[in-house]
Amino acid sequence: MTGPTDIRKSRFDVGFGLLLPLLLAAQPVATDSYLPALPAIAKELGSASTSLTLFVLAFGFAQLLCGPLADRFGRRPVLLAGLGCYVIAALGGAFAGSVAVLAGWRTLQGFSMAAILVCARAAVRDLYPAHEGPHVMARGLTGLGVVGLLAPLVGAWLVQGAGWRWVMASMSLYALVLFALCWRSFGETRRPLAGDVSAPRGSARAVFASRSFRAWASVAATTYGGLFCFLLLSPMVYIGYLGWSPAMYGWIPAGGSLVYIFSTTTCRRLLRKYGPVHTVQLGATLSIAGATIQALGCWLAPHSAVPLLVGHAVYCLGHGIHQPCGQAGAVGDLPHLAGRAVSWSGFGMMMVAFSVGQIAAQFVDTGYSNGAWPMVVPMLLAGCGLLAIAFLWLPRLQHPMKEKEST
Repeated sequence: MTGPTDIRKSRFDVGFGLLLPLLLAAQPVATDSYLPALPAIAKELGSASTSLTLFVLAFGFAQLLCGPLADRFGRRPVLLAGLGCYVIAALGGAFAGSVAVLAGWRTLQGFSMAAILVCARAAVRDLYPAHEGPHVMARGLTGLGVVGLLAPLVGAWLVQGAGWRWVMASMSLYALVLFALCWRSFGETRRPLAGDVSAPRGSARAVFASRSFRAWASVAATTYGGLFCFLLLSPMVYIGYLGWSPAMYGWIPAGGSLVYIFSTTTCRRLLRKYGPVHTVQLGATLSIAGATIQALGCWLAPHSAVPLLVGHAVYCLGHGIHQPCGQAGAVGDLPHLAGRAVSWSGFGMMMVAFSVGQIAAQFVDTGYSNGAWPMVVPMLLAGCGLLAIAFLWLPRLQHPMKEKEST
């Protein structure tokens, strides 16, 4: 049987195996490279966290639109439209003269990001059977981790050397190159149902009727909710509270990405040896351990960065296990509704992140009277939630990812 990558190589110059990590990495390019710029943007324009929050909010809601569009019209046109808008939005943000204008362009960038990730994740289910999905996503997320490693370093270097506007310009350049690659190399992966290209009736109900979708989407949303609070609040903790420079801070998300790369690579080996449920149980143990280390540090050594760094690294080990399994598992038994399943799963991730992030941000004041606790407590809650899902919920399911390799 001819594999998906072989089909792509027969028609195009770049295989899907290369495009997938580059497409997934458009998200850390838009977020991780932006983090070192937050204090500079706040100093020049005003509240910088608003633009990041609106980006996440737009990213979440837009997935509900992009999923049905990708199922109806195909992955390729929606993907190219998203990449084109991403280029325009990032370039517009580079010339923003006020925080309101910047927030508007970032909102458009969030919508664009939704189209890119929905189509990339749905294409995995289009091209691969359910039991291969976590392995393929793990490989793609390893590539995402490589870009995530470089993004905050490049962002910090640009902020210090040229200013925050060049961070936005670099995002536009990345998307422009990716647009050219996809225009040439990304073929349509959706296979419509015979005789009907319209949206299936009750499709959202069908998605949520899947017990497997609900469980695995909860894994992805819970782990990302904890990590997002780090993304949102860590610049304030390390730069504002602990007094680090933006360049020094850039190494923190970069180091997290390095751990994430190792974890996604390890995840593939764990899946082959233990299967998805036991793999996620191990990841949940790492998640709660990392958050506990940070909490103990906040309690016993509130002005030390060491427990925060160690705990973040351990949490990232778990996160690199949860994301491939959660994202692939959510769509595993819904191949005919891949776009919608991906969009609802992504929407859940972003809504959890937005809600938890907004609550946590209320406990950060200009004097940092609460120290690092606003960043740490959400990660601790996420670790507890992941333990409950991994050990109490997932074992009760029948998993499409357990299909035999011979399928």
